[in-house]
Amino acid sequence: MQIDRSPLARPFPHLPDIAGVTLRVVRAGYKTWDRCDLTFVELTQSTSVAGVFTKSACASSEVELGREAVKQGRARALIVNAGNSNAFTGWRGREAVDAIRAQVSTALGCREDEVFVSSTGVIGVPLPIDKARAGITAALAAQPCGWEDATNAIGTTDTFAKGAGASAMIGATRVQFAGIIKGSGMIAPDMATMLGYIFTDADVAPAFLQDALERANAATFSCITVDGDTSTSDTVMAFAAAKAGNLRIESWDSPGADAFAAALADVCRTLAQLVVRDGEGAQKFISIRVSGAVNDDSARRVGLSIANSPLVKTAIAGEDANWGRVVMAVGKAGEPADRDRLSIAFGGVWAARNGLPVEGYDEAPVAAHLKGEDIDIAVDLALGDGRATVWTCDLTHGYIAINADYRS
Repeated sequence: MQIDRSPLARPFPHLPDIAGVTLRVVRAGYKTWDRCDLTFVELTQSTSVAGVFTKSACASSEVELGREAVKQGRARALIVNAGNSNAFTGWRGREAVDAIRAQVSTALGCREDEVFVSSTGVIGVPLPIDKARAGITAALAAQPCGWEDATNAIGTTDTFAKGAGASAMIGATRVQFAGIIKGSGMIAPDMATMLGYIFTDADVAPAFLQDALERANAATFSCITVDGDTSTSDTVMAFAAAKAGNLRIESWDSPGADAFAAALADVCRTLAQLVVRDGEGAQKFISIRVSGAVNDDSARRVGLSIANSPLVKTAIAGEDANWGRVVMAVGKAGEPADRDRLSIAFGGVWAARNGLPVEGYDEAPVAAHLKGEDIDIAVDLALGDGRATVWTCDLTHGYIAINADYRS
């Protein structure tokens, strides 16, 4: 099925080369498509790794092995298979991942737990070991490629390649970041919500990298939703190749630690928002800003209740400023809220204040705002200092069309 490019798409940015990171792509043929679908990333021996993974109880073997392997903090390779998630495939799925890790570890002369594998696509079909092995063999001999080629190769229903870059000063040394991601549907924040990979040339201790990634994830990837569904394969990983020559960041007390973490979070935020902009069938990018909650976690849960509401999402698709649906979503969130304190705004225009419609409310500027692509909804609970921002998209006929025909 041909899927049109999202109207919310952004051009692929120029991303810096990251010393110690080599990208290659090949066609393994996991589906009947004429494109590369296996990405092989070779990493220098000094690379630290961190990862956050789906909380799904039906996670793939790739996720289960990755959760354990990331604890040892080192990586030499990343393999991403597109078109087949290898999830809900029992021992056959585990056998395929073991075969990939063994083949790559032998070729690179590293431990198997330094080889990370991700797979994405249809659930319930074992990854063909013969195709995987042939793909790895071809990848080991392939010429290096660029970031956009690698990004296209990891996609499934994505309509545009998504990448983000940043830099930070660690003392007198500038370190670089490059991140790529795939994701369009089955997006909900129960950790990672897609496959995303961030690479940096900075010298960073694994424990610090893990902490920085978890903090960045909490405010970015765990604050997006397209459809309320969490994948069995969701993964976000960070790799630090230690080639920049900076003074090693060991902890939050190390010089440059805050600058590094801020740059990492910036890349994560951009990537997370790009996933929402490519939401299946999306026509509107929606930012929901919740303030006045009892704490930040409560604000996030209220925001997600609004963002996951089909009634809110279809109202935005229809460019209807139906703030009553926002009231409904706040009320069902299961979080502290007071009807008589609640205020709601669209595009900076307050439609309701302190539990009542604003006297003399003029809907014209709100209607004009809703005709645009970027929609802002603000909710003030007036209960405390908690705040959060959640990003989502509208719900259109396109989402149904894409997912009704997904396996074909």
